[in-house]
Amino acid sequence: MTTLWIFIALFLLVSLVLIWFPHFRQQKMLQTEEAGVRKQTNLELFNNRLATLEKELEDEQLDQVEFDALKKELEISLLQDMKQGSSDESLVTKMKPKGLLWPVVMSVAVLGISGYFYTSLGAYANLDKTEQASPHAGMTADQVMQQRLQMMEAQAKAEPENSQLLFSLGHSYISANRYDDAIKTFDKAMVLVGTHAELLGPKATAMYYKANQQMTPAVQAIVDQALSLDPEDPSTLLLVGMDSFFTANYQKAIDSWQIILDSDRKDVDRSAIINAIDSAKMRMQADTGEMPNDAAHANVQNTAKTVNVEVSVSDELAQQVGSSDMLFIFARNTEGPKVPLAAVKVSAKSLPTTITLDDTTSMGGDVKLSGAKQVEIIAVLSKHGTVKPQSGDLKGHLAMVNVGDTAQLIIDTQVK
Repeated sequence: MTTLWIFIALFLLVSLVLIWFPHFRQQKMLQTEEAGVRKQTNLELFNNRLATLEKELEDEQLDQVEFDALKKELEISLLQDMKQGSSDESLVTKMKPKGLLWPVVMSVAVLGISGYFYTSLGAYANLDKTEQASPHAGMTADQVMQQRLQMMEAQAKAEPENSQLLFSLGHSYISANRYDDAIKTFDKAMVLVGTHAELLGPKATAMYYKANQQMTPAVQAIVDQALSLDPEDPSTLLLVGMDSFFTANYQKAIDSWQIILDSDRKDVDRSAIINAIDSAKMRMQADTGEMPNDAAHANVQNTAKTVNVEVSVSDELAQQVGSSDMLFIFARNTEGPKVPLAAVKVSAKSLPTTITLDDTTSMGGDVKLSGAKQVEIIAVLSKHGTVKPQSGDLKGHLAMVNVGDTAQLIIDTQVK
């Protein structure tokens, strides 16, 4: 818009100068010409009068004294007329402008053209509209998530009986690692609509993450209650399968995920579940075994994004690995909040091994590995059975891996 304003201003300035400069120049020339004519007339009158006086002197009608006096008077009169003609501005006011209609018409035309460009190209009609900037401009992903949570919390406060809103808010709390708030929110929803498996499953997931991904008796009780109400509840079966996969109980994980596939539910990511089943079967198969090729795999294309991590321990720390140690592998987005997108828990007995991270190993909520372009990979070889590294545990780290690639991670650092 600024460029258009400058263009219009220059266009007007140049056009008006070209139109009016010749007009004023013509007027000045006319004034000069008129002044010259007047001077010439005064000189001719002076010469004629002087010639008359000289004739009278020659005819002895005037003596020399009278001639000199009259001549001097005539000269003084001429000087006064010349001076008056130079300073007299009456010519300016009395002269009528010549050709004034033409520059006026041209000026109006130029202004009209400028107005047309402004209204058609300058979006004049939109000047009264406030430009809507992006509500998340300049904000980090974590700030965006917090803003959305605040908006949902405000809406939930205004609509305390909106069970669907509470359901969505609970999942958002899980994504933000606010597990206590998630549990309370699902409880509020169940007070409104009753106890249902689709609410118990997410609640159990929040309790599971709060307990550092441990299937505690309290979590197991919620899982059992949910499955008793709906044996095919996907959120509960996903949790059971994920925990079984983490604890290397691959057959139980496969069975749980297969129930979801067989239920023909429309609200699940079937490709991701098939990927998870494939990963579990890969860990169970013999070196000469083949990948499954059943009907479910034939009907669903494998489109989920994965990261394969070849994990090993450095020679210097190989003696520090115990048979009871547990290996935790995490993938976190390199941009935005450091929320784990996917995680796998396996026994250290399987090292060296290849870990497949995908949406089936997600941490719950809407944030998934398939939504990231690059991730960082963290491996913790825990001697205490917990995710948080403690003294004596071993660690490995990859700063950046493209989703869809295979990376090699060496556990080479001991936690002090």
